[in-house]
Amino acid sequence: MLGNNLYLLTWNIPCRWVFFCDTKHRFRKKKTDCGMKRFLKRIVSVDSVLLCLLVAVYTGKMQSGEVLFPVMQTEDARQRDIQKKKIALTFDDGPNADYTGILLEELKKRDVQATFFLLGKQAESEPDIVRQIKKDGHNIGNHSYEHVNLQNLSDEAAIEQVNKTNEVIYEITGEYPIFIRPPFGSWKSNLDYETDMIEVLWDIDPLDWNTHNADAVANRVIDKVEDNDIILLHDASKSSVEAAVKIVDELQKDGYEFVTVEELLFE
Repeated sequence: MLGNNLYLLTWNIPCRWVFFCDTKHRFRKKKTDCGMKRFLKRIVSVDSVLLCLLVAVYTGKMQSGEVLFPVMQTEDARQRDIQKKKIALTFDDGPNADYTGILLEELKKRDVQATFFLLGKQAESEPDIVRQIKKDGHNIGNHSYEHVNLQNLSDEAAIEQVNKTNEVIYEITGEYPIFIRPPFGSWKSNLDYETDMIEVLWDIDPLDWNTHNADAVANRVIDKVEDNDIILLHDASKSSVEAAVKIVDELQKDGYEFVTVEELLFE
């Protein structure tokens, strides 16, 4: 309230000074009476006090991070304030015949988009699930053909793992993937010259593959997540799917929006 009042008073100050200067100009060649002199001095005194008070309040609000004149906030700033926080769910090692379909149903119910990093060998075995992933609007990425550590392979063998998986995904979906997540996060840097794929790692790894406790996995994510994080999960077990559902339900309540890796990185 005080900030808004000072805002209005501040705009009145230059108006009064225009009047002051105009009055001074019109009377500077005349003998001004004492009443006019006292009136002009009073304007100077009152405005000096207001300016001092304004500086004091402004300094205090700046230190506290409060907006002094919220009415002057731009429309872009207001839009930024109400924008949702975005995060990306990613799932490795699929498609899984038992659990990926269940996960897709749960994500669809919640209007959630995710990114699936597929193993070429698994994709060959479950082409219908791969098609469903694409149909539901999720990103599809490359996770090698047989989940091997690419750094332990020769350059030729490593690029074969990548290219073979790309071809499998293309044959099923009609599109080549542009993202790759190397198993164990181990990428051969010299392969950058052999492929133009974009490497995607993660910000949070709750180690869902190492436990059947869905609540523990979900809490590891919920307690650490921040805006623009990429979360690593798997779609190869019941507990991982349950953890993913809990993560979505809890974070949507907190105002998070789940997007694909492509949207998170490029939009």
